[in-house]
Amino acid sequence: MKIKKIIFLLLALFCCKATEAQQRSQVEGPQQLTRILFLFDASQSMYGKWQSASKMDVAKKLLNQLLDSLRYTPNIEIALRVYGHQKRFPPQDCDDTKLEVGFNKGNVPQIKSVIQNLKPSGTTPIARSLQACADDFPNNFARNIIILITDGVEECNGDPCAISLALQKKGVFLKPFVIGMGLDESFKKTFECVGNYFDAYDETQFSLALNVVISQALNQTTMQVNLLDLQHEPTETNVNMTFTDHQSGVIKYNYIHTLNGKGNPDTLTIDPLGTYDLIVHTIPQVRMDSITLTPGKHTIIGLDAPQGYLNLKFAGMGDYKKLPAIIRKHEENQTLHVQSFNTTEKYLVGKYDLEILTLPRIYHQKVDISQSKTTTLQIPQPGLVTFIKTNMGYGSLYVEDAKGLTWIYNLDNEQFKENIVMQPGTYAIVFRPKNSRESIYTVKKSFTVKQGESIVINLN
Repeated sequence: MKIKKIIFLLLALFCCKATEAQQRSQVEGPQQLTRILFLFDASQSMYGKWQSASKMDVAKKLLNQLLDSLRYTPNIEIALRVYGHQKRFPPQDCDDTKLEVGFNKGNVPQIKSVIQNLKPSGTTPIARSLQACADDFPNNFARNIIILITDGVEECNGDPCAISLALQKKGVFLKPFVIGMGLDESFKKTFECVGNYFDAYDETQFSLALNVVISQALNQTTMQVNLLDLQHEPTETNVNMTFTDHQSGVIKYNYIHTLNGKGNPDTLTIDPLGTYDLIVHTIPQVRMDSITLTPGKHTIIGLDAPQGYLNLKFAGMGDYKKLPAIIRKHEENQTLHVQSFNTTEKYLVGKYDLEILTLPRIYHQKVDISQSKTTTLQIPQPGLVTFIKTNMGYGSLYVEDAKGLTWIYNLDNEQFKENIVMQPGTYAIVFRPKNSRESIYTVKKSFTVKQGESIVINLN
């Protein structure tokens, strides 16, 4: 009996763990495919001595070791493009670049065989090789990565920086890795615009650079965005965040900010291969530029985003179908938002100027939005004015006060009857029939609009 209970408990535990694993898999989803294209320099200069051996021999040995370690890595495909290996220099052949082994699973032995038989001979067409890489990646979606291994700079009057940036903007590949083998320090800036540059001044540094590059390409990286209130606590949430590539401007991620079950900002999985600009779509928006992540590590960033609420409403039922208000920061002309009445919207803490599109317009200055509080702005209930014309004609509405007449609206000269929703106040209508050819037939009538009331104005 005890044995049956133990078996039952073990089965229950196994089922529980299996269910948890299945749920976790459903949440996390399948791991994304990563494609790594090695762009390998086999130009004549690779014969150069590097400590006890040639640069080519060192590169072959260490790259073969790296390929062995990648051979059984899941969700990864590898390819090899080589330049400077087909034509003897001189003469210079700037078309000497070839995809030797395309992307496929289980092709590591083939790549190793090609590398082992390489003999340096030609020139260094880096820009042309980068351009050709665009056609090496299959069209189906994956993380496309280039690792350029070279001991020299562009020799064919190309512009590797422009080519790299253009292909990144098109989303062909992520920012490349460049490993410089024994390059002079002055060449560092030449390659920094092409990609993430690693300076390998000896065999040990080259081995380290290869391992770091692969680690950055494959390791998962997480980050957390803290939207801070006035007390610098990460309590603000439920707003969209857009991550764009700092160099190309291409949108990489869109996330609605979330607080998890423990009340902490949710953890995001972000590709570490790149520098990001972050836009948080508050009103007005806040941003942080040039965000870099440490591969395999958890990065936390904070942005000041204290917010409060603005509620717009009018007294009574009213006759407005959809009344908008233009929202601007105090003493600034840029329109931040157009908010409808009978709605509540969230804004950054501060002072705002409102232009309400009533007739006549209502202006409110320095409306204060406070942290986590709701500011309510209410306007009077309007009245309804019906203008009746015996003859079509030309008419204008004015606010009438001690200073005189201030224009607010022109009547439709093709209508015999107009219904106009107006704010309470004293007004005047000036009208002349269309078929009257003398100004003496102009009519002026004063009238008062009261809250919630309807009046009729006959224009005869």
